Amino acid sequence: MKRTGLITTLLLVLMLQANAQLQNTGILNEPPDISEDYMDMRNTFFLAENLTSFDPSTGQGTIRFMRHNLATAQAFDNMLMRLNPAPANEFPGTEYAASPEHPFTIQFISDRTIRIKITSGPQFNNNEPSLMLVDGSAPNHPELWHYNKTEEGHEYVSRHGRVVITEAPWHVYIYDEYGKLLTQTIHKSDVSNTFTPVTPFSYIRRASDYSRSMNAVMGLSPGEKIFGMGESFQSFNKRGEKVVLWTDDANGVQNETMYKPIPFYMSSRGYGVFMHHSSPITVDFGKYYAEANSMMIGDDELDLFVFLGEPKDILDEYTDLTGKAPMPPLWSFGFWMSRITYFSEKDGMEVAAKLREHQIPSDVIHFDTGWFGVDWRNDYTFPKDRFPDPARMLQEFKDKGFEISLWQLPYFTPENVLFDELVEKDLVVRDAKGNIPYEDAVLDFTNPATIDWYQNKIKGLLDLGVAVIKVDFGEAAPANGIYHNGRTGFYEHNIYPLRYNKAVAEITKEINGDAFIWARSAWAGSQRYPVHWGGDAATSNSAMAATLRGGLSFGLSGFSFWSHDIGGFVTAAPENLYSRWTPFGMLSSHVRSHGNPPTEPWEYSEEFMDGFRLADNMRYELMPYIYAQSKHASENGLPMVRALFVEYPQDPGSWLIDDQYLFGSDILVAPLFEDVTSRDVYLPPGEWIDYQTGKHYEGGWYKIEAGEIPMIVLVKSGTVIPHIKLAQSTKNMDWSSLELKVFGNTDDTPSGLVYLPGKDKVAQVSLRKSGSRYLVVNDPYREEVKWKVTVVK
Repeated sequence: MKRTGLITTLLLVLMLQANAQLQNTGILNEPPDISEDYMDMRNTFFLAENLTSFDPSTGQGTIRFMRHNLATAQAFDNMLMRLNPAPANEFPGTEYAASPEHPFTIQFISDRTIRIKITSGPQFNNNEPSLMLVDGSAPNHPELWHYNKTEEGHEYVSRHGRVVITEAPWHVYIYDEYGKLLTQTIHKSDVSNTFTPVTPFSYIRRASDYSRSMNAVMGLSPGEKIFGMGESFQSFNKRGEKVVLWTDDANGVQNETMYKPIPFYMSSRGYGVFMHHSSPITVDFGKYYAEANSMMIGDDELDLFVFLGEPKDILDEYTDLTGKAPMPPLWSFGFWMSRITYFSEKDGMEVAAKLREHQIPSDVIHFDTGWFGVDWRNDYTFPKDRFPDPARMLQEFKDKGFEISLWQLPYFTPENVLFDELVEKDLVVRDAKGNIPYEDAVLDFTNPATIDWYQNKIKGLLDLGVAVIKVDFGEAAPANGIYHNGRTGFYEHNIYPLRYNKAVAEITKEINGDAFIWARSAWAGSQRYPVHWGGDAATSNSAMAATLRGGLSFGLSGFSFWSHDIGGFVTAAPENLYSRWTPFGMLSSHVRSHGNPPTEPWEYSEEFMDGFRLADNMRYELMPYIYAQSKHASENGLPMVRALFVEYPQDPGSWLIDDQYLFGSDILVAPLFEDVTSRDVYLPPGEWIDYQTGKHYEGGWYKIEAGEIPMIVLVKSGTVIPHIKLAQSTKNMDWSSLELKVFGNTDDTPSGLVYLPGKDKVAQVSLRKSGSRYLVVNDPYREEVKWKVTVVK
């Protein structure tokens, strides 16, 4: 019985490993939690002690680090590990410092952004431009901060904040413009008032290989909340969690691993932090010790950017540094029809005909893994038996109002006709022996020759008339790989998606005019190459809710545009779930039905298809609003799927909501995550009007019935929402005639954003009440648009 039970357990474990990346199992590409190294008694700990030199004019100085070891102590049958001062253990002792001094730099990128740099040892590597930063480097503007010498050290003041550096012990205190302490470094003396062993600001030196890694430990305040860190599907507020940043094929949206981890977060206290690194990172946001935010960074140097302000300020500053998303083309905002997978021109043309026959507005048809000669075998070639004339086919789709999207990935199986060429030309990642780490060949995007080869393949498809490439996978760059630039996967794994996104986006912009892709994986800076979608969600209510949490967190990480597979991906979506997920998708920046078949609305009941069409029609009629809000978001680093507190930072309730969102600035959306017809909805301060029923609500909690479209949608009173006449494709929309719907019969001057295709800037259109109607008083498009004004009272 015992042997049978063991075999059964092993089989179960193997089955689970085949379907998910599980933490703490040691399987291939499992995200490494480097926090374990910071509790390893074999390692040596160096604690930041005091500032030994500092030049306030350059912001450069040195910090002395005191050597410590972990040791156990027992009291009343309880064991703890504590850091104790330790002597040097090197020989000869004349050659190595027991308490080393390392460079420390503070820079001022803007009047809201501070940069803190510390190294744990000499840096002999080539200091190449950073791919994460929009210009490869960050500016330094010390003139924006006024310096004062203080009794304890140094002070810098700008109009938005204050930084205080004390010398002994060394601290960096960061204040807002009103004098409120936002956060500060933690010294050993700061945690002498607790029995809990706490590691302060420090670095470790591993006994296993003598490598070093930083631990930037900062203070957390009572009630402080933390948001961001990429497309994280776990708790929206990261306070009390430990987050591992390692790009991973998460195989779903209900686990802690991420397709798109981003080393950036923002705090409810009014600051944000960008960890400018590509190494593995683990951040403990008060999970181990409530007051301590431990940023355990695999890198042997520390590079932090700290941003001051409200959420909009922080996102604007962060995306000024790492890049803002360019505006996607108009057609991309239309509905995308897909499944896994269409196999032929015949399949695609039948879908196109059905979409038009059933009057389901649509702009894109996506061919997934099956458009090659062999399903999943990526060779960039249309097989002639199923696609006899690709150029003609693509033109016919365009004539019908459809753009075509094609799937591909950066891995090549041994059976792939391109495998030998890639290996022979040394275009792939190698291992320490010079072989390839996996059975598959993985493109090495640090090699310029690889980029040229790859972009030439993509160019061949774009030249035929393909509109967009699906940039799938990218999360499995070999951690033990040796890359062309000389780095290992320790530094290249996380940044691989950024290199991958960039390669496709740049050739797409060269050929098609827009740096537009459809990608799954990302790292800091990938927002410059939109759009990204949410991965392989389960077909369940819980997965739908987790998808929104991931989208909200992703948007708070600098990404303006984001999508998700309507109904989930893994199995055929149940009709009820699909019907509720559809309007959530339609009110996201980009919308695609994709997953295991059927996904086409006509493959479900007539009632379902009618509901699908109604939600799709709503999106297409709202296209002027979506287009204008997207332009505004792209210019300001704001997400289209937006957490409530971004617009209402002074409202405590808005910081607590993770199952609603603002679609742009003016429309509040509350999806139905269960088979219900109503739900509790939180409304920020002010008057709100139900988009479907016209009912009015003041700010607060309400139980609201969904309208004919199964979701709750509300508009802030005093808002103008531009609409357009329904068309089956964005190509057929008439932008010379727009309807301005005024929500709320207000005596104020309501306004809304409008952005016409082909224009450079988004404009504000304002109205003024005249009797019982409204007149357009600020009309930037007077010669181009005929306005119709209606009032939703």
